[in-house]
Amino acid sequence: MKQIAAFTSITLLLFAVVFLIASGKKENPLSASPNVIFILMDDMGYGDLECYGGYPYHTANINSLANGGMRFTNFYAAQAVCSASRSAFLTGCYPNRIGISGALSPSANIALNPDEETIAKLLHDKGYKTGMIGKWHLGQKAPFLPLSYGFDEFLGLPYSHDYWPVNYDGTPLDTTTARGKWPTLRLIEGNTPVKSITTLNDAATLTTMYTQRAVEFIKKNKNKPFFLYLAHSMPHVPLAVSEKFKNKSGAGLYGDVMEEVDWSVGQVLKTLDETGLSKNTIVIFTSDNGPWLTYGNHAGNTGGLREGKGTAWDGGLKVPFIIRWPSQIKPGTVCNSMAAGMDLLPTIVSACNAKLPVKKIDGVNLLSLLKQQPFAEPRTEFVYYYDRCSLKGIRKGQWKLVFPNISQTYKRSSAIGYDGWPGKYASDSVKLALYDLRTDPGETLDVKEKFPEVVRELTAIAEKYRKEIGDDLTNQKGSEVRPAAKVN
Repeated sequence: MKQIAAFTSITLLLFAVVFLIASGKKENPLSASPNVIFILMDDMGYGDLECYGGYPYHTANINSLANGGMRFTNFYAAQAVCSASRSAFLTGCYPNRIGISGALSPSANIALNPDEETIAKLLHDKGYKTGMIGKWHLGQKAPFLPLSYGFDEFLGLPYSHDYWPVNYDGTPLDTTTARGKWPTLRLIEGNTPVKSITTLNDAATLTTMYTQRAVEFIKKNKNKPFFLYLAHSMPHVPLAVSEKFKNKSGAGLYGDVMEEVDWSVGQVLKTLDETGLSKNTIVIFTSDNGPWLTYGNHAGNTGGLREGKGTAWDGGLKVPFIIRWPSQIKPGTVCNSMAAGMDLLPTIVSACNAKLPVKKIDGVNLLSLLKQQPFAEPRTEFVYYYDRCSLKGIRKGQWKLVFPNISQTYKRSSAIGYDGWPGKYASDSVKLALYDLRTDPGETLDVKEKFPEVVRELTAIAEKYRKEIGDDLTNQKGSEVRPAAKVN
């Protein structure tokens, strides 16, 4: 009997140990490093998604992503233009800190400096497999393509697909004209051009092509941690959509394009489910800047915010931002705190237990917001730069102070085009003004006379940024600016 009792005790003890180990595994779902998928749209507005009030087309898969994670209502791109914004997402820096501004054309003589440590490089150093698919726009040729910035793989375009010798209606341009002199647009794999994109029908294949490659990347790397940067060319003009979505949305070409992009997100999420990776994969969805309103019905929706792409008003910089991480983020949550494109790098590398860059960055870690920690507010300030290095405004809390400047405007009928043809650019003279974004998100009512102390406080904070990263409007170069790479 004693032997039986001893055997029973040992058996129970073993069961207890196994139970504790199993319980420990359940309580620690992050024993493996999380995968990261960063999906970036091009020129998609704050009001373009159903979950942000967009209509009349449907974005069911993106809705599902938001329902399964956290949706931000005060997320800002670093600048309201392609290259500058993308540099901030990848490096954690305001673009002018690292010498990047505007949209780099095929003839640009600068590129993102390979000395800057991108998310891809930091995660690659941690042992991640890294891949980029889609629009790069930080250097038009090797050695300034993604493989030089920490990516193991690249398939995509070197810049926006409107940099090509093709007219707005899809016909070839006269090569003696300025736009007709653009080089042939080429799809690049690694560092090698592999296909020419010369027609709107070619452009219509991009979303499906990118999506198929993304699915392949996920399946190929399902047994190792990975970082996938999927940068769609759409809904940037010229709009183009595959036959399977053409005339299907009932909301014109823009609606068709948005529903194809939504399908793409659905394919990524479906693949994560099929490979068993959903729970421990961070999926981020956002846009590089607001809509290019000069294209009228081929442009997106600001959700009622002022102006759009190419300006320092909130319609140009405030964009949708959704993040899902089932093991860490409570589903169906909304975050009203301020965040910005520079914050992706410190947030992602922290989540993945990787190292921060050696050089100074401007981003802050958003994990406290994702975990809904009480009173968390990692970002309290945001500065609105545009043009090369013009500090046009600053936000702190609910307040936005706008400095005197010249701004592009869409508030003239001639500024809006139709069916793929742009309107004429127009500009306005902007005066010093203070806006309360809590009650006036459209930036319509100047309250500087009522709150002079707020004007003084924000002006003093702005001076700190001028001294550090410059301001062309006040002729300050900035003491902590790093140069972009020179392109021969």
